[in-house]
Amino acid sequence: MSTTDLGTARLGDPTQQRADRAIVRRSRAGRVVIHVCLVLAALLSIFPFYWLVAMATQSTAEIFGYPPKLTFGGQLLANVRDVVTSIDLLDALLNTVFVAGASAVLVMLFDSLAAFAFAKYRFPGRDKLFVVLLVTFLLPGSLSLVPSFILVSRLGWVGGFESLIIPGMANAFGIFLLRQIASSSIDDSLIESARIDGAGFFKTWWFVGVPMMRGGLAFLGIFTFIAQWNDYVWPLIVLVDPERQTLQTALQSLNTIYNTEYGMVMAGALISVVPLIVVFALGARHLIANIGAGALKG
Repeated sequence: MSTTDLGTARLGDPTQQRADRAIVRRSRAGRVVIHVCLVLAALLSIFPFYWLVAMATQSTAEIFGYPPKLTFGGQLLANVRDVVTSIDLLDALLNTVFVAGASAVLVMLFDSLAAFAFAKYRFPGRDKLFVVLLVTFLLPGSLSLVPSFILVSRLGWVGGFESLIIPGMANAFGIFLLRQIASSSIDDSLIESARIDGAGFFKTWWFVGVPMMRGGLAFLGIFTFIAQWNDYVWPLIVLVDPERQTLQTALQSLNTIYNTEYGMVMAGALISVVPLIVVFALGARHLIANIGAGALKG
């Protein structure tokens, strides 16, 4: 019997047809379950932000009312006006944008240089130095608060933005991430070709390493920007000048000892979140577009 005859006989078999239909139904049911789970997970992820927006539009009495009010109120403009009149919001925003942007640029610069060297160049003590780097990555950041403050105070940086930017301009996480990307995506033949063409380390890093690590650099830049934007403890320690406050430390002053307007606090938190959403939306497009890219353009 030929293959065509076998296929025809199989199609004409009622038992096989019922089995095929059962497989199709199970497949459809599985897809439905997966989509329902994804929708529920998305709703659970979105709900905290929705609750923040809802509380920013309510008064303190409405926030602590029972049952909780899950709908929007009419106090958003009043709460935002109270935030603007209570703190120097514009200066705090500009200070935070400067600190977070400068930190992201410097981290991408120095981490990519170190990662490219660790991944594609051999030098004495390379592996041991990388192990030491990983050990520092495992240490909690709170352990370095006191030594870091002593260091920046002896350098005379207390109260200045350099105390926020320079200590964090390179980190073990970014070097490890970019090293893994460079090791897997940059072929050694590209490095050899660059050397034959007379390119030195920095030229090879710029024309070979950076294009191949664009996706990782985009992620690292977004991650660093968000981390610096949300940083609270270190700016609270070193920024002693009220005119040089970042957004998080400025918003902290909205919490008073005797009376806190939580609607105003939630409005301030909403204001601090909106720029992060914009940055992530813009950066995510670049990240998705380049995460699989890694070719030289010449």
